[in-house]
Amino acid sequence: MPDQLPPLQTLRAFEATARRLSMTMAAEELHLTHGAVSRQIKALEDHLGVPLFRRLTRKIELTEAGIAFFGTVTRLLSELARVAEDIRRKNDTTRLVISAGVSFASKWLTPRLHRLMAHYPDFDVHLQVTDAPVDFASGDVDVALQYGTGSYPFAAAERIMNETVSPVCAPEYRDRMGGLATPADLAKCKLIHEIGMTTTWERWFAMMELPYPKTRGPGYSHGSMSIEAAIRGEGVALGRSVLVAEDLAQGRLVALFPKARLDVEWGYDLVYAIGTQDHPKLRAFRSWISAEVREFAANIQPAFVDAVL
Repeated sequence: MPDQLPPLQTLRAFEATARRLSMTMAAEELHLTHGAVSRQIKALEDHLGVPLFRRLTRKIELTEAGIAFFGTVTRLLSELARVAEDIRRKNDTTRLVISAGVSFASKWLTPRLHRLMAHYPDFDVHLQVTDAPVDFASGDVDVALQYGTGSYPFAAAERIMNETVSPVCAPEYRDRMGGLATPADLAKCKLIHEIGMTTTWERWFAMMELPYPKTRGPGYSHGSMSIEAAIRGEGVALGRSVLVAEDLAQGRLVALFPKARLDVEWGYDLVYAIGTQDHPKLRAFRSWISAEVREFAANIQPAFVDAVL
């Protein structure tokens, strides 16, 4: 089998030349001379016994054999590069890739990552921000912080925080609306909605035994967006306690009725590939985020967060 395979360097020269249809540009890309690329392609054609290019006056074109070979070479080189990168990452003890949802990353995790890097200066920390489920089988992510039910296919999970929702708004909006002293006063407000949440305004009013006013208001796809809308004075949001804590502490938002909290079915989970719980990177990250969650729960607005981990 090895004797039947062409040399790897000839395949790289062929792939670059076929992709760019220029030996000169392929040579620049590969940091070789034009003559070196030409010789490698000639060697590959001799090995295969067919021409791969038609040499025209001012350009080159792929032959039918070249077109067929190019598709296979591109696929195999890409697969080889991907597998090599997966192996490198799995054996890299310093590269730490964290995945986190959009709202949690922007409102909670990102402002704290500098402390992770200070505590573990040897880590090369990378944050991927996405609400899509993490495929740990790909090897691209070491650990994820996800907002969900606690059950994730083909992954292990530990709950780190539960949360509640309650009405929040900008201080200026509260004053403009006459103080909003009672829950019934919200009937005259614009209500900001987070699309897709099961903890809705309708459920909150039902908990308060008040009619749902169905007041028109903006809707946003992410909790962080609804919070920013409330800060801008667009209305009253059902603030998720983990996400609004810093804005409450800094006075950008006020909790209108902090005791009128509606439980959220979902929570924040530490998610990782099954069987990796004792990997040094995961153990280090788990230790760090446990300390961060405990400090967060101890210092934010009273009784807003249930720290589990």
